[in-house]
Amino acid sequence: MADLKLTDVGKTYGGTVEVLKNIDLDIKAGELIVFVGPSGCGKSTLLRMIAGLETITGGTLEIDGMVVNDVPPAQRGIAMVFQSYALYPHMTVRDNMSFALKIAKKSPEEIDAAVNKAAKILQLDPYLDRLPKALSGGQRQRVAIGRSIVRDPKVYLFDEPLSNLDAALRVATRIEIAQLKESMPESTMIYVTHDQVEAMTLASRIVVLANKGIAQVGSPLELYERPENEFVAQFIGSPAMNLLPGEVVGTGQQTTIKLDDEGTAVSNVPTTDADMGMKVNVGVRPEDLVEVEGDDYLYDGKVSILEALGEVTVLYFEAEHGRDPVIAKLPGIHDDLRGKTVRLTADPAKVHVFANGTSLLYR
Repeated sequence: MADLKLTDVGKTYGGTVEVLKNIDLDIKAGELIVFVGPSGCGKSTLLRMIAGLETITGGTLEIDGMVVNDVPPAQRGIAMVFQSYALYPHMTVRDNMSFALKIAKKSPEEIDAAVNKAAKILQLDPYLDRLPKALSGGQRQRVAIGRSIVRDPKVYLFDEPLSNLDAALRVATRIEIAQLKESMPESTMIYVTHDQVEAMTLASRIVVLANKGIAQVGSPLELYERPENEFVAQFIGSPAMNLLPGEVVGTGQQTTIKLDDEGTAVSNVPTTDADMGMKVNVGVRPEDLVEVEGDDYLYDGKVSILEALGEVTVLYFEAEHGRDPVIAKLPGIHDDLRGKTVRLTADPAKVHVFANGTSLLYR
């Protein structure tokens, strides 16, 4: 296991194209850190910089207290699992998993012990003498993971390892990776994905990347319940958080906002007298909206699209004023609401308030 420390790390191509800047991050031994963000945000580039496959053009990277900016990948004590598996097609599972150890001139006894241990952890024992073409996608990915385990590295790096799998295999393999981490609690792992479910279910902490830097770092529930800014609020969670413009009309331990859409929101986010009249965006997650009768409502609108999923019903309201449509996720079946006007409200504890893109909780 190992600690990692990134200090003011940046990446520039050709001296002019800046991809990442001012990356400051401490990763503790035993953590499973997940990098997420939109396409092109630099999450895979950052992972490859840690691996030594991309040069660091600014700042320092430390592994176990040693600066490794100029250390070759093979000497950093890392192992990487790629999206494409990268297995040798002519080698058996056993040979694929043992290849790096043979190159390192380990004894046959050490190699057998390491391969057998990894195969047991990953439930690959029955497949050790098969070629990769005789395996399913999920089994191939487990072999790729096993090839990393046998090396006993300081840090495991996963670059979107499940993106080539179908939906059912993604779920099964995600559970296997979670179980793998449970069986190796001291191992430090860094995992890149664009899938929020993977991030929320696997991570000790999530690093959200955007605009060439870090938008927020925190546990999955911290990012879900206390996003620092509108980007994180809408990126974490599916469907995305609704944002409704309004004006502060009541301050104190609870804040009252009159919305531009004529509804009224009450939030447990505290404000002061100086905030009266402030223009804000109210954020409410679709799953936190509930149907309500009467004049005391946060939002009302006409349902244009309805998705009846059985356990929940997702309502899409008619878009107004050029904004994204409001979305509500109601428990149970509500297929009678299509085309009707529905009024919604939310618990004040679930209502977020943003000014100039930043949550008022973090002023």
